[in-house]
Amino acid sequence: MGKKYFVTGTNTGVGKTLVTSALLCAASQRGLRTIGLKPVAAGCEMTNDGLRNEDALALLSQASLPLSYEQVNPVALVHAIAPHIAAEQEGRRLSADRLAGFCRGSMMLPSDLLLVEGAGGWRVPLNERETFADLVKILQLPVILVVGMELGCINHALLTAEAIRRDGLTLAGWVANRVTPEMSCYQENLHSLQQRLCCPMIGELPYLAEPNAEQAAVCLDLDRLLATDN
Repeated sequence: MGKKYFVTGTNTGVGKTLVTSALLCAASQRGLRTIGLKPVAAGCEMTNDGLRNEDALALLSQASLPLSYEQVNPVALVHAIAPHIAAEQEGRRLSADRLAGFCRGSMMLPSDLLLVEGAGGWRVPLNERETFADLVKILQLPVILVVGMELGCINHALLTAEAIRRDGLTLAGWVANRVTPEMSCYQENLHSLQQRLCCPMIGELPYLAEPNAEQAAVCLDLDRLLATDN
């Protein structure tokens, strides 16, 4: 039975898609069967094939199993804003159960590594009472946390890790992503997180002016991730 994880971040723009794509890339290079899902994507452009999202396309390009775009990104929203607000503007309503149903369809396919990428951070709302955390609780997936290494990252990371555990889920590992070229006391911040986040650090990404999955993949410890209980 393959490994399955949910990828969340300390905030939006911290590199969830980069890390998810890089893990898929690293696994696919080993000949593993991989799937990447982006159940909800806000910020889509109309193309000849319909609405398409850059992040979802990145996952699709790095996965080794041939899924349709609609399987990867079943809910595509136009505006690049909080998903529940984008959905409301389009007369749609998101629900954890419905999204879980979409994910389960792909989760039934034989794979060695399946990654589900969230949107924004852990408590991003889906509707007036549910958040992305409710989706993960339904699917019972262990979580990979992407930490954007910038001012405030320690607080953001520790609060997110605490919330994940309080929701009864497992924090399988975390990735430090240097999202700015210069960060005061970077090593001290990294060391503080290593001491306080009680899960394996599975990668440390340097600042990449033009990030791509292939570059990031070499900075991730896929073996350490796959060795975690799941």
